[in-house]
Amino acid sequence: MNPIVEIVQLSYSYKLNSKSFREALKEVTLSVQTPEIFGFLGPNGGGKTTLFRILSTYTQPSSGKATLFGFDIQKNSADIREKIGVLFQSPSLDKMLTVQENLVHHGHLYGLSGTRLQKRISELLNHFGLSQRSGEKVETLSGGLQRRVEIAKGLIHSPQLILMDEPSNGLDPGARKDLWDYLKALKSEGITILLTTHLMEEAEKCDRLGILNEGRLVAIGSPSAIKEEIGGDVLTIKTKEPKILSEKIQEKFQIKSSLLEDSLRIERTQGDNLVPQLVQSFGEEITSITLGKPTLEDVFIHKTGHRFGKKGKDE
Repeated sequence: MNPIVEIVQLSYSYKLNSKSFREALKEVTLSVQTPEIFGFLGPNGGGKTTLFRILSTYTQPSSGKATLFGFDIQKNSADIREKIGVLFQSPSLDKMLTVQENLVHHGHLYGLSGTRLQKRISELLNHFGLSQRSGEKVETLSGGLQRRVEIAKGLIHSPQLILMDEPSNGLDPGARKDLWDYLKALKSEGITILLTTHLMEEAEKCDRLGILNEGRLVAIGSPSAIKEEIGGDVLTIKTKEPKILSEKIQEKFQIKSSLLEDSLRIERTQGDNLVPQLVQSFGEEITSITLGKPTLEDVFIHKTGHRFGKKGKDE
């Protein structure tokens, strides 16, 4: 089966001043199958929003190629826009109009009208639990309900692919859970979802992830598969002199550790066996030791050498 989204060596640069440019995306290559929930995880400045803008045909890439439904984003943008639903990070609803009116006007943009449009609106209102709120102005709804209307609007023309930029932005934990219940329901109906996020717990719910850092794709796969690349355990050691302690651990145990601000990080199988040895040898220099299985944060550190978000720049 051909991928619904295919990206090959995609790059994007923009001018900082008359003499210099910045690469927001650097030769990104990946594909998205249908149906799946695919997430782009990364800190601010990682390239997520730039990639979202390119795939939604809002921005043209500097080089490389991307196709959606087999259509080239640079040659067939109009064909692509007819087939995708888009959920922007910033709200795009008219808050002075009712839920029904927002959906009607958006349907008109896609050439829908009359009985066909009313039937589709009724289906969406019922699907998202909004039937009793259809006559209410959007400004009176909670953030969670407004997000439901945003999604319904993006689905008005029955797309098979929906692009979402930070979909849970501004939502409380309860509304975020509801959102993910809806996303999984959409997937079960054969709709592919491609989203961006900077939230680790949200990324864990995706079928597959692409981790972006400073414009580069540093990891791709299911959350479990990506974490298995590290394997074993991760020890985090807090100390006042991390560089000195790192050298001592290397000398005594021939174990390399990564320096992260005021702590050391060690990846090791059966890490629990190492803990008592470290405490016995360097107890006075160690403030604390934590031991755990690899997380997506650990994957990011392993791939980039720094914590999530520490080197981010504005996208």
